[in-house]
Amino acid sequence: MLRKGCWRLQARLCFLYRSVQVSKSGHRKLVSCIDPSMGLNEEQKEFQKVAFNFAAQEMAPNMAEWDQKELFPVEMMQKAAQLGFGGVYVRTDVGGSGLSRLDTSIIFEALATGCTSTTAYISIHNMCVWMIDTFGNEEQRHKFCPPLCTMTKFASYCLTEPESGSDAASLLTSAKRQGDHYILNGSKAFISGGGESDIYVVMCRTGGPGPKGISCIIVEKGTPGLSFGKKEKKVGWNSQPTRAVIFEDCAVPVANRIGNEGQGFLIAMKGLNGGRINVASCSLGAAHASLVLTRDYLNARKQFGVPLASNQICNQALQMHGGYGYLKDYAVQQYVRDSRVHQILEGSNEVMRMLISRNLLQM
Repeated sequence: MLRKGCWRLQARLCFLYRSVQVSKSGHRKLVSCIDPSMGLNEEQKEFQKVAFNFAAQEMAPNMAEWDQKELFPVEMMQKAAQLGFGGVYVRTDVGGSGLSRLDTSIIFEALATGCTSTTAYISIHNMCVWMIDTFGNEEQRHKFCPPLCTMTKFASYCLTEPESGSDAASLLTSAKRQGDHYILNGSKAFISGGGESDIYVVMCRTGGPGPKGISCIIVEKGTPGLSFGKKEKKVGWNSQPTRAVIFEDCAVPVANRIGNEGQGFLIAMKGLNGGRINVASCSLGAAHASLVLTRDYLNARKQFGVPLASNQICNQALQMHGGYGYLKDYAVQQYVRDSRVHQILEGSNEVMRMLISRNLLQM
């Protein structure tokens, strides 16, 4: 699915950059930014339209306030869940929408035009629900997935630690079994939704060193021994809180383990395979919105008596806004800030290049 998704994203990028043409007078000028429905079937066009409309009506008007006041827009996300966006690629018997990864990419790209930061959190939430739906047993699926799909409860993905980022297999958070419980000790860093989420999908060490010693355990908010660090101050992604998640003799039922002992790293990586496509789709949505804003700005703003669009080619949206692009009154700067972290999380650009090259060598 990752490879298929990458081809899809590459095609979308081609559409994004097909935004200039040469006029009869020889000047390059902006034309229609993109046709986001190109190549989609009728059903996909319909839920893309729903996502675009929701982004325009419920997200874009509030994006700046959520960013400036660092608000976690719970009510808006619960409205999104009513449209099926709380468990987009989760099976329908536990409340999911049962859509494909391609369908999910289309939806998140559209939603991100309204608020990239919030859509990125929704994508992480979806990744967590999918992991439980795919690797959990029937009791776990029916216990945890329905309230997550309606977003009456929220989920966070807990892999990264202060000393293990890209080298996730070296994580140190331990889970020692005592009877019918695991006792967790350690901490997770940079956790989206930390402190606000109800469900924490935690990768922890139940065995020896390396990836085969890692298991996946659900920790519910309110469990004794679970606490959170201070809310991080970030450049972007301000509509979702980021905190450390801390475990101090935190007792969690063995029944909350997803999959078998030692299967956690596989589960984490399978989740990230989809999460990486989701975040890339959010980046495309930010690019789409930025190009539209820049097109409108260049057509309206004049220098030397003519629209700026007559003098420039649009390849860096904020740069084309000039000094105004650096002001918080203009939305383009927020798209830049909210999408910058996408080069780091879910696997840094450097790690992703390594994975792509490794895959190519195996073909």
